[in-house]
Amino acid sequence: MDTSPSAGPGTTHTVTTPTETRARRKVATAAALASAVEWYDYFVFGIAAALVLGDLYFPAGSGSAGVLAAFATFAVGFLARPLGGIIAGQLGDKRGRKPMLVLALTLMGVATTGIGLLPTYETIGIAAPVLLVTLRIVQGIAVGAQWGGAMLMATEYAPEGKRGVYGSLVQLGVPIGVVTANTVFLAAGALTDDSEFAAWGWRVPFLVGLLVLVLAWYIHTRVEETPEFREAEKELAEQEASRSARSPLRTVVREHLGTVFLAGGSFAVNTATFYIIITGVLDYTTRELGMKREAVLMVSLCISLTQLVLIPASAALSDRIGRIRIYALGAAGLAVWAVPMFLLIDTKSLLWMAVGTFVTSCFLSIMYGPQAALFAELFTAEMRYTGASLGYQIAAVFGGGLAPFVMVLLLEATGTSMAVAAYIIGLAVIALVSIKVLAGRASSR
Repeated sequence: MDTSPSAGPGTTHTVTTPTETRARRKVATAAALASAVEWYDYFVFGIAAALVLGDLYFPAGSGSAGVLAAFATFAVGFLARPLGGIIAGQLGDKRGRKPMLVLALTLMGVATTGIGLLPTYETIGIAAPVLLVTLRIVQGIAVGAQWGGAMLMATEYAPEGKRGVYGSLVQLGVPIGVVTANTVFLAAGALTDDSEFAAWGWRVPFLVGLLVLVLAWYIHTRVEETPEFREAEKELAEQEASRSARSPLRTVVREHLGTVFLAGGSFAVNTATFYIIITGVLDYTTRELGMKREAVLMVSLCISLTQLVLIPASAALSDRIGRIRIYALGAAGLAVWAVPMFLLIDTKSLLWMAVGTFVTSCFLSIMYGPQAALFAELFTAEMRYTGASLGYQIAAVFGGGLAPFVMVLLLEATGTSMAVAAYIIGLAVIALVSIKVLAGRASSR
C-alpha cells in the first residue's frame, strides 16, 4: 500500500469528456444513495434495540437482560455480513458489481419492512424473537453484499487522483443513514406518547425504509441505462470470459488471507467505537444515567451531520498525502480520547456528553473517509469485491456487531464506563499494529 495519492492496484480512469464526467458522477451518486438507504434500514434496528425491542421481543428477566438479548440480535446481523460479502464478492467479481447491489437493496427492503410488520412476543410467543433474528440475519447478508458493490462502483470509476473522494461518497451513506434514522425516530417519538411509541410508533421508521428504497431503486435503474455503464459491464464480461475460472474466494483465502485480517484489524476500532456512541451510549445514557431519549438522539443526529463534512475532507486529504497517514491519525485519536469521552458522558450533562462524542466522531471520520479507497487498493480487480468485502465485514463482526453487547456486559461486570474505554483502547492498539504491518508490506513491493 503506497501512501501516494494514486497508490494501489487497478486502473484509475481519467476523465476525457464531459459525458464521461456526468456518467461517473451519476454512478457515484447512485452508489452513495444506495449506501445511505441501506444503512438507514440497518441503523433503525440498532436504535430500536436500544429503546424498545428488549421489552417487546425478549420480555423475560431484568431490564438489562432484555437489552442484552436485543443487542445480541443486533450482533447476529453482523455475524451474517461476511456471508453476504462472500456471496456477493464471488458473483460480483465474476458477473459485475451492479447486479449484486440491486440484490442487496431488495433483500434489505424486504427484511426491514418485515421487522416493521412483525408481531411481538405477547402476540405470537416464541415465534416473534425467532422471526426477528431471522430478519436481522437477512439484513446482515444484505449490508454485507451492498458495501463492496457500492464502494467499487464509486472507486473503480473515479477520475485519476480522486479515488479517495469518490470512495468517501459511499462512506457518507453511514452518517446520512444515522441522521435519517434518528430524525424519523425523533419524529415518531414527538408524535406519540410512551405507550403509543411502544405499541406502534417504533414501527414507522422501519416502514419508511421501504419508501426510501423505492426512490433508490428508481435512480439506480436510471444509472444502469446509461451507455457508458453498459459498456463497462460488457468489458467486464469480456475480461471474465478470457480469464481463468478460478474462484476469487479461493484466491483470496490462499494468497491474501493475511491482508484480509490486517484490513479487518485496522478497521475494527472504528466500527466498534461508532456503534458504541450511536447505539451503546443511547442505551447507557437513557437506562443507566437517566438522560432523556430525545435529547440523546438529537446529539447523535448533530454529530452525524458534522461527519458529512469531515468524511469527504479526510478522503480528499488522503488523495494528496496518502491513506496511511490519515488512517493512522484517526486510530491514534480514538485511543487517546476514549477515557476523556466517557468521563464527559458520566457527568450526565448533555453538553459534555455532546462534546465527548463529537470529538470521537471527528476521529471516526478521519479514518472512515479514506477507508473505501484504502481497501480497494489492497486487492487487484479480479478479487477486489471479495477481498475488500471480507476485510470490512470481519471488522464489522468483531468490532461493530459485538460492541454494544460487550459494552453492556462490561458495565454490568465492572460498574464503570472505564472498562468500555479500555476496550476501545485495546482495539485501537490492534488497529495501529495492523496499519503499520500493511504499510510495511506496501513499502516492500
